[in-house]
Amino acid sequence: MTEKEPEKWIKIEISAPSELMDALGNFLTETGAQGVFQESLTPQNTAVDFPEPAIEEILKAYFPQDIRSKKRIVAVQKYIDSLSEIFPGFEKPSFTTEIICDPDWGEQWKKYFKPIRVSNNIIVKPTWERYTPASRDIIIEIDPGMAFGTGQHASTRMCIEAIEDVIMKDRSITEWKVLDVGCGTGILGITAAKMGAQDVICVDIDKKAVEIAGENAAINNVKPSLRILNKNVATIDKSRNLIIANLTSKLLLTLRSHLVELLLPEGYIIISGIIEQDAKNIEEQFSADPLTLHRIITEKEWVCFVLRKKTANI
Repeated sequence: MTEKEPEKWIKIEISAPSELMDALGNFLTETGAQGVFQESLTPQNTAVDFPEPAIEEILKAYFPQDIRSKKRIVAVQKYIDSLSEIFPGFEKPSFTTEIICDPDWGEQWKKYFKPIRVSNNIIVKPTWERYTPASRDIIIEIDPGMAFGTGQHASTRMCIEAIEDVIMKDRSITEWKVLDVGCGTGILGITAAKMGAQDVICVDIDKKAVEIAGENAAINNVKPSLRILNKNVATIDKSRNLIIANLTSKLLLTLRSHLVELLLPEGYIIISGIIEQDAKNIEEQFSADPLTLHRIITEKEWVCFVLRKKTANI
């Protein structure tokens, strides 16, 4: 019996100003990174009593080594070049690549993922960390594995804030039927279930993400109200009164008509993953009839829109 050959991965390490980190991290995830971790560079000059805070950060992204590896590296270089043109005032990011075998994903995540208060009542914590909740706290426990969505990213945090706001404030809807599009770790669907949603469908085309989301649903004891499907959202035909889509701007525009069709009158759609420069176009496209803009949430260069569908025949 021969031993299984260890999987090989390409690690891309990017050094860049802190202001560009979110944009780079989002791009790397979109490009297929199976894990993106951020570290701060500690200033080397310690001669002064109060050294200046780090202004440069390091991003480490891990990609499977396959036939697309060269194209991905070229894409990263092109994106860095474009960032440099858009933000000439910042130092141009630089990057290195390295082939590695079997990175210890679990340990990597444990270094970067700590409990955080995402909204008034919601705390997101990794399964391996202890946290003593206050009386009104709702704890979402996540073991991300290699899926996207830990509450650390602005786009995820804004979605959670929007879910809490919509479900807590709109008492006219007595039964929440939720769709989480591109669910990743399942964090958003789990949040909706923890907030009291009775019927939650989570969909993702990534089999590994679906597996991880299922494990997280079990950890949070919400499996009875949650269905996690390894499907394209285009195949979903069940009407919903809350749809959450934390995706790229391009995907959001592609899916708009189908998501609007699935949304019940008076229902809400939360869309996130939108960078500031795309926000105007997304707002114009999504706030067209039959949707109306309900709320805008922003954090750094990220934007989240909450929209509502008009009552039928109005």
